[in-house]
Amino acid sequence: MTTTPHSRPVAVPPPPLAPESNPFVLHGCTLKLGSRLQETSRFGDDVWNLGPAMVKKHDRRFILDFRLIPAAHRHVGKELCYAMLSGPAPPGETQPAAATVRTVFTEHVRFLRWAAARSGRLETLSGADLEDYQRFLIQSLPRTSARQSARAGARKFWLWRSCLSCDALRFDPAHIDGWAENAAHRRENTTARIPEEVLGPLFVWSMRFIDEFRADILAADRAWHTPAPPPVKPPPYGQVYGLLRAWLDERIASRQPLPGWRGKPSLTAIARAVGCSRISVTRHSRMIDETAALVSIRPQPVSDQPIHGRLDGQPWIQGILADYSEPDSLANLARLLQDACYIVLAFLSGARDSELKHLKRGCLAVERDADGRPYRWKMHSLAFKGESDPAGTPATWSIGEPAARAITVLEQLQPPDSDYLFAPLPHTPGALPDAVNQVLSSGATNARLNRYTAWINDYCLRHRRNDVIPAIDQQQWHLTNRQFRRTLAWYIARRPGGVIAGALAFRHHCIQVFEGYAGTSDSGFRAEVESEQALARGEHLIAAIDAHEHTTLTGPAADEAARRLKEFGIRARFHGTLVLDEARLRRLMTRHDPAVYPGQYVTCVHDHTKALCEKARNRRSENLPDHGSCKPLACHNVALTPENTAAWQHEINRINHRLASRPPLPPLLQHQLQARHEEITAFLQRNNPTPPESA
Repeated sequence: MTTTPHSRPVAVPPPPLAPESNPFVLHGCTLKLGSRLQETSRFGDDVWNLGPAMVKKHDRRFILDFRLIPAAHRHVGKELCYAMLSGPAPPGETQPAAATVRTVFTEHVRFLRWAAARSGRLETLSGADLEDYQRFLIQSLPRTSARQSARAGARKFWLWRSCLSCDALRFDPAHIDGWAENAAHRRENTTARIPEEVLGPLFVWSMRFIDEFRADILAADRAWHTPAPPPVKPPPYGQVYGLLRAWLDERIASRQPLPGWRGKPSLTAIARAVGCSRISVTRHSRMIDETAALVSIRPQPVSDQPIHGRLDGQPWIQGILADYSEPDSLANLARLLQDACYIVLAFLSGARDSELKHLKRGCLAVERDADGRPYRWKMHSLAFKGESDPAGTPATWSIGEPAARAITVLEQLQPPDSDYLFAPLPHTPGALPDAVNQVLSSGATNARLNRYTAWINDYCLRHRRNDVIPAIDQQQWHLTNRQFRRTLAWYIARRPGGVIAGALAFRHHCIQVFEGYAGTSDSGFRAEVESEQALARGEHLIAAIDAHEHTTLTGPAADEAARRLKEFGIRARFHGTLVLDEARLRRLMTRHDPAVYPGQYVTCVHDHTKALCEKARNRRSENLPDHGSCKPLACHNVALTPENTAAWQHEINRINHRLASRPPLPPLLQHQLQARHEEITAFLQRNNPTPPESA
């Protein structure tokens, strides 16, 4: 099949060809736009190019080099990879993406090299042989996860045995004792979250680039793209020496360094300043070098425009330099600005790296009210994970205004003829307009993120600043693109109702998936969230006890709340004073948690036998209140603080304001609001000695 630049990529139906007939190995894959099946690799080739099947813009272009496999096992390696690429897959297995095949291919090479030294054919390998392979992996791969991947790659020669005509394993390696090293497969995401002490300054510096530094970088970028105009009237040949001598004497008199490039005077900049050609200036290079020895050299700036960005009231940089090898060069600063935008978008949107890499010019949609004020920002891109189309499915994310600013900056930073916002920037000699990768690969982004933190720390060292990206356990934190999405999940999960909000924001199909993403007990994330929530609640309760606020509670559970808090206060006292240190408070909450949960509208004095939220929803084994199913106006676990009563009064005032609005609300909505007003008023009259005020 052939695809044209304007056609939608579709999977090519597999022709009825056997491997011996030398078929195209990608005939069952979705090909990227513009690729021709007739130009792709065949089964008989020793090197297969997977580039045409890499439909994601940020994917690297991989090959399968079968020359790495000993000749005795090369054919079976080809058969397995051919089956995984173009199928059909055996029962119980799914067709992997081309990038996945390349990843597994590394393990195929490892296993087949070991097998070639062990036996002539795979079918002759015994259980004792595969036990030896496990010992080989333990000696050569220190990480458990790496050994698990290696064993999974070897097991493919059993799972896909129906696709192999020449050789295969005779039994399932999973039946061998210890094949999984007694380690259960973790179904949750184990990506580390970014520590708060790292994320804080990292995000602050990123917003500085977007809000304070971007104007100078974009101005330098425009100057870089604008070719210098030729002299209106080049001076006659005989006058070049005099003009150059006068210009150099002026620099000597004012002690101004000459513009430099790579440690030498920049003849191009000097020629532009004098108003003649570079060739004319080159003839007088000796005179220029003598002047440079007197006044020194300063790296050449991109332009003479003043620096407008400020940091603590001072220009954040002396100048943006033209030499791309300098830390303060336009090439470096433009990349840092792009990296800053990536950090803000990755953290605030929750989009995956593949989804961010497919952002295109015009991806931002802004919704405005009747007065033209923006109130909602949406980001459009492609989603891949869990979607049926390998080329991606259109998706939308709701983002905040800072993330929208980052998109605007990226659109200004990219040249007009570049559609993708994370395409490589053109400021270095290695940047090619027809590069294979249209956008930055995931590996390139990870490397740049860590160079970004290194530049920040170097900048702070040069300018004696203390807002560095701190080390964690005496090592610089290693950033990866996956950590931002995981860290955002952590922050969302810690908020009331955050699991539901996270499931929606992260485009997960159910709440349980997001709970696993934010962290469950195996990874420690969920336990850590609950521990910190309990600690914050304990601090709040102790402050309330110290202020005797528990004596002012009203509501059906007020007496029970006062009893629990009194007992908790007694346990919290140490030598006559309340607990103040974090360690003792954590122990206290673990052993003697009063199960009192302060909230905006009610204080929940949780008793699972009376909790309407548990009756409305089948909860798990933990007896915790379900704030998403809370029924505060009817539940007997409710106590009210003065702040809770004030929140209900504010709700009554809001309803009154809506009922009095003009034009009148629809009758059904009026009825619902009036019923809500009466329900809240009756609730407060039952549980508060002071009747609510009318708005």
